[in-house]
Amino acid sequence: MYAGVKWMQVDLEADGASVEGLPRFQQGLFQARRLRKAGISLTTLAVAGWVLALFVALFAPLSIWPVVLINCSSALMVLVAGLQSAWWVADWRAQALEEPSVDAEPVVEAGGYAGLIGRFGSGLLAQIGAPVVWLCGASLQVLVSISEFWNLALPAAAVGQSASIGAALALALAFGLLVFERRLAQETMTQWPEASQLAQLSRVAIICLVISAICLLFAGAESVWPLRLATLVGLLPALVALEFLLRGVLSLFSPRQPRLEPRLMAQSFIAGLLRWPPQPLLALQHELHNRFGIDLRQIWAFTYMRRAFLPVLLVVLAVGWSLTGVHEVPLQGRGIYERFGKPVEVFGPGLHAGLPWPLGRVLSVENGVVHELATSVSEAAVPELASAEGPAPTVANRLWDASHVNDKSQVIASSSGDKQGFQIVNMDVRFVYRIGLTDQAALAATYNSADVPTLIRSTASRILVHDFASRTLDELLGEQRTGLADEVGRAVQADLNTLDSGVEILATVVEAIHPPAGAANAYHGVQAAQIGAQALISRERGAASEQTNQALLQASTVRDQAQASAHEVNAGAQAADLRFAAEQKAYATAGKAFVLEQYLGQLSQGLANAKLLILDHRLGADGAPTIDLRSFTLPADPVAPRKAVQ
Repeated sequence: MYAGVKWMQVDLEADGASVEGLPRFQQGLFQARRLRKAGISLTTLAVAGWVLALFVALFAPLSIWPVVLINCSSALMVLVAGLQSAWWVADWRAQALEEPSVDAEPVVEAGGYAGLIGRFGSGLLAQIGAPVVWLCGASLQVLVSISEFWNLALPAAAVGQSASIGAALALALAFGLLVFERRLAQETMTQWPEASQLAQLSRVAIICLVISAICLLFAGAESVWPLRLATLVGLLPALVALEFLLRGVLSLFSPRQPRLEPRLMAQSFIAGLLRWPPQPLLALQHELHNRFGIDLRQIWAFTYMRRAFLPVLLVVLAVGWSLTGVHEVPLQGRGIYERFGKPVEVFGPGLHAGLPWPLGRVLSVENGVVHELATSVSEAAVPELASAEGPAPTVANRLWDASHVNDKSQVIASSSGDKQGFQIVNMDVRFVYRIGLTDQAALAATYNSADVPTLIRSTASRILVHDFASRTLDELLGEQRTGLADEVGRAVQADLNTLDSGVEILATVVEAIHPPAGAANAYHGVQAAQIGAQALISRERGAASEQTNQALLQASTVRDQAQASAHEVNAGAQAADLRFAAEQKAYATAGKAFVLEQYLGQLSQGLANAKLLILDHRLGADGAPTIDLRSFTLPADPVAPRKAVQ
């Protein structure tokens, strides 16, 4: 069955003499030549597209060109697989028309495959058949090509003038295939039974080429949907190739009969749906009736189901529409109920009933969920899961000479002597926040803020720029981070409250403040030089203090010695003055006796250690020596007369 028209397979052993009168056998040789020429041309285009796609992928793997070229080439290869399968049928008819006798040898397959069959005899390859090998090989090639270049995450980029040229070429090729499809569609079932199936496969290639041309025309630096559509269009040839592969595998379970007219193996139910108006159920009904003899029109149950389908469908749709008014709010969430687009109530966790959609709907809101937000984070950053026994993850690195995904560059004040400037530091400031627990906060977070993290990040960035513009690097590195974090958190919360955002800042954490990673070594050198200068200054100050203290000690010693000498001289002078006054008084009292006493005292001091020899003319030889014992007696009145003692 092809398009609802029946035709019977011809058996050469039974109807060998009648094939000359069949139009499809008479046109077999002409059809085989047309299919061969079309297959060679389309194969050349498909191979050229594949080679160009591989070449472009080497230099621009994230552009739209590799995907478009691969999808279009795959669609052309699907059509080539259908043409190749139809060529085997047409070639069989041409050879059958040349040898219509019953006693003739079985029709052999032409080409290099015949030599391969003759070499291996009636082995597995001969049992599979060339049409199955070609069809499965082309299908696998299409599936592998599309899967290798499948990428729904292609970034938008400008394509330039080449996109217009490529779109024009794709539309020109689609127009040529449209002419080919129209010619196939005009063929009757008696003259060419496979024409309708080939026309359907041509529509697959036409659709892929037209959609790819549209994607190329609308592709740009800000348009993402052309890239997604150009990638998704590859599903059509992939599904057809998958169906071909399945049909080829299932054909292995059917015995090959060389004397029986073959049927087109490259039939596609998916390609058959590409018609207007689409009738998938009718096509399925014809397929079941022709292949298995099942006529669904004679079954009363299906007739009743067809009549009751619309009322039952309406009832099911009505019940399903009414159930859209029942809403379930999870335990960790809240829901804002809108009636005719106006917020009416904030639902808590549980089941709630309201008007069905779109008359009433519930918007989900978080309920006490705590989030952590960094002021700056890389888009390609992926959190690493580190094992407990393994090394620490890279996010735990806090060294200045390493770049971190959450670091944000910030301009701060700088002063060098009498000059003012600015410096750049990297900081990692994080905010722990949640949506407020009140109903008013939930409404404000839902309707006043389109993107809460973006709002917090932009507000925090503005606060940090304003707050750090007047701070120097030494202040930031030496100041307590707790006080700095509290100050920034209060400022951000005040701005969020002014905007009525419904966001509550729970904590502000300053993970790190340091110079940029590229300037870490230089800053370390500056710090080392500063520390060395401070150490040298301290050392010189210590030496100067030591010398000053030594000089002060020496000066104090000299001053103390001078004062002691002065006191000693003064005391000696006072003692001499007192002695002189006493002697003067004694002279005034005693007269010459005092003078003689002083004389004798001085004489006794001078002669204390001398060996004396006393000479006196009054001493005679007969006289005894006389010793003056006055110095050995107790003090006595000097006025009283003293007597010598012999």
